[in-house]
Amino acid sequence: MNKPALVWFRSDLRLADNPALSAAVVGQKRIVPVFIWAPEEEGDWPPGAASRWWLHQSLKALDTDLRRRGINLVIRRGPSLDALRSIIRETGTTEIFWNRRHEPALIDRDKRVRQALTSEGIKVETFNASLLFDPEEISNSSGKPFQVFTPFWRACVSAAPDFIPLPRPALQKATPSLPSLALDALALEPAVDWPKGFCSAWQPGEAGAHTMLRRFLDDTIEKYPEQRDYPAISGTSRLSPHLHFGEISPRQVWAACSKRRSAASKAFLRQLGWREFAHHLLYHFPHTAQKPLRPQFERFRWRDDPEKLRAWQRGCTGYPIVDAGMRELWTTGWMHNRVRMIAGSFLVKDLLLSWTEGARWFWDTLVDADLANNTLGWQWVSGCGADAAPYFRIFNPETQSKKFDPEKGYVGRWVPEQDTPDYPRPIVNHARARERALEALTLIKKR
Repeated sequence: MNKPALVWFRSDLRLADNPALSAAVVGQKRIVPVFIWAPEEEGDWPPGAASRWWLHQSLKALDTDLRRRGINLVIRRGPSLDALRSIIRETGTTEIFWNRRHEPALIDRDKRVRQALTSEGIKVETFNASLLFDPEEISNSSGKPFQVFTPFWRACVSAAPDFIPLPRPALQKATPSLPSLALDALALEPAVDWPKGFCSAWQPGEAGAHTMLRRFLDDTIEKYPEQRDYPAISGTSRLSPHLHFGEISPRQVWAACSKRRSAASKAFLRQLGWREFAHHLLYHFPHTAQKPLRPQFERFRWRDDPEKLRAWQRGCTGYPIVDAGMRELWTTGWMHNRVRMIAGSFLVKDLLLSWTEGARWFWDTLVDADLANNTLGWQWVSGCGADAAPYFRIFNPETQSKKFDPEKGYVGRWVPEQDTPDYPRPIVNHARARERALEALTLIKKR
């Protein structure tokens, strides 16, 4: 019997449109699907608590899908190279397939793994499965990376082929089963019952991703341009965690939405473009996960105020729209994008706390915590990144609330005590905070 092919699952927890999986089964080969838990290899950004909760559910769903086809998902602990070598010895395989990750620490890890295995006679094949374009594919006329979104997306659209997703491959039953850790042994789920609200808000897994996509296509996409900024309305796709964990691919989303051929669908597909742009930037400027792209902002005089940071994290700032967003985040693991901008602006401009504090909190509490998207979003709102909002653009939380939540449907849901004596007084005066922020900006310009 032919030796099986090893498929290393990572952030591609799906069977359909999975290039590594499809390549592995060519010639009717059996596969050994493996997931390796090695958070220490992700550098300064191992998965946060909310991400680990989602990962547990997604791995459970993937294992169920594979078992229906007579195949068990093999779960091991890292180091990844050691785990892969063990499975190679156990199976006698000479081929390994995986889909690429694009985070800086994992690029370096994968390069070391590939070199080691190749030197040992193992055939290694890797694929792009998480983006429409590999980050090296798109460059400006000078051959350099883009730093402004509009020309970047124009280049993507002009280069875009027809994105045709791969079908779900036929899988041969694999016998015998290899030793595997129980999923619970990874201890991914929080010990406390924090994610109770996650369970009612989400259905992790490939089936859940496609349910969310169908719901968006049936109920929302044609109203997307008009409703996406209103947090009280279900006007967005909510596909971000499914895309991050690879339960659905951007090619599948592109193919489904582009069939509409409407202005609304084009507006939504542009948001996929922002996701591509985020990964383009992180790939070419890997230091931005920790430091601003605009170096002058390294001189910015951020404040150190643990008490106000804690008030922001807990949704107790005295500004209802900010607090509503932070409470939605804590309860559901997600926050509406408009409110992310408002809450982010409040942290870095009203409180003068570093964008890195916000990025760390979002990293731990978002189910869609994605290093590229998180970095782009926080550098955008703080004015220190590519194509960023100017620092002097400071969101007034009260004005934003009146404009985007005029009936208080969103705020009323998450901050029901807003008009009672139990609600805290504002922790900062917005008008004075705005002046202080602009003064701080002036100082870095003078130096």
